[in-house]
Amino acid sequence: MRVLRAASVRLRRTYYGWWIAFTGGFNALLTSGPTFQGSSAIFTAVEAEFGWSRALVSGVASFGRVGGALLGPLEGYFADKVGPGRITFIGLVVGGLGFIMFSRVQDPWSYYGAYIVLATGFSFGGFTPSVVAVNSWMKHRRATGISIVLAGSSLGGVLVPALAWGITAHGWRTTSLGIGILSIAVAPIFYLILSRKPPAEQLAPRPRRGVARTDPNRPDFTAREALRTRAFWLISLSHTFANFSTAAVSAHVILHLTDIGLSLGQASTVVPVFALIGFAFQIVGGLVGDRFDKRLLAAVFLAIQTLGMVALAFAVNYVTAMLFAVLWGIGFGGRTPMLHAIRGDYFGTKAFGTILGLSSLTMAVGMTATPVLVGLAFDIQGTYRWAFLFVSAACGIGSVLILFATRPVHPTQRARPVEEPTSP
Repeated sequence: MRVLRAASVRLRRTYYGWWIAFTGGFNALLTSGPTFQGSSAIFTAVEAEFGWSRALVSGVASFGRVGGALLGPLEGYFADKVGPGRITFIGLVVGGLGFIMFSRVQDPWSYYGAYIVLATGFSFGGFTPSVVAVNSWMKHRRATGISIVLAGSSLGGVLVPALAWGITAHGWRTTSLGIGILSIAVAPIFYLILSRKPPAEQLAPRPRRGVARTDPNRPDFTAREALRTRAFWLISLSHTFANFSTAAVSAHVILHLTDIGLSLGQASTVVPVFALIGFAFQIVGGLVGDRFDKRLLAAVFLAIQTLGMVALAFAVNYVTAMLFAVLWGIGFGGRTPMLHAIRGDYFGTKAFGTILGLSSLTMAVGMTATPVLVGLAFDIQGTYRWAFLFVSAACGIGSVLILFATRPVHPTQRARPVEEPTSP
């Protein structure tokens, strides 16, 4: 009894920001698992049923992300102004209804329409409001908090074999219906947890020794001020180039692995490997990102992600597929918290959601165009190799660009010219 009582007291004394971070992680698991990590498994089943072209089947990922990309600034703005709890609730309900619609598609028009609804809803209520909440609560452990949210997305990959089993045993329509019902059911729970506002700054936990401290006197940037900085555009471009390969993997990895001779069951086991490694390195990335230069760390992890994409391009069997999984998990897992946390470090919390949403407009270029263009390249060339090598090169460029994204100086802190004394 004493042990249970002590554990209960410890839980009650836990800083609420950690509960925010873990709730955001569960939200990311639900919203990104079926639409990011597991989307390729769904596309494989849809292709088998309808016999549509690879570009048409995978292209839905591009069009599905258009809505989320265009709504990115609105997602961030409303998360800042209305609160992340309400935005999460709305997004999960809309996304759930989209999956229910998806379970009943019969033609390309209904296929694309339903996917746009579910992708837009999960985008609206998924990552952005969770990160906005963490950025407000975890000012001194920002990278660690964001890494927990991102880790939830990686753990979504662990569920891919379960998703593949559901599709095999019950069909992709029944599986989609179940995801939709689950999303609507948990929406009120996430709303209650994420709606709580952060305490005054002095109540937040102090950083431990060796953890980078946040200067409370540094003013926050408005969205307009952030747009005028070089750092905003370099971070956004680096993230965009990195997401070329991210979009290619999410839409085509299982399709590619089955093309080289792996069964759907074998291919689906590759995803949990890079998901678990990504999960581990997202936590590692968060911990080291709170202690060292995030720019340098992001560049290193982006370079490793580039090598992972090259390994996927030349994969010919299960062993080489696993080499991709290891490299990709390390690179993608480590770089992701860096690229998000560095925005909080540079621009503050006041307009963080809006700034993150505006960044999504440039990132949307990669996330929207890549799946359909890679699918077209496969339809023309009969192989993914050259398309994968192209997106790996883009990721390499991103690893260089981030090095030039130095901390911007707030307009109110810029040195003013000293006035010359006037003669009497």
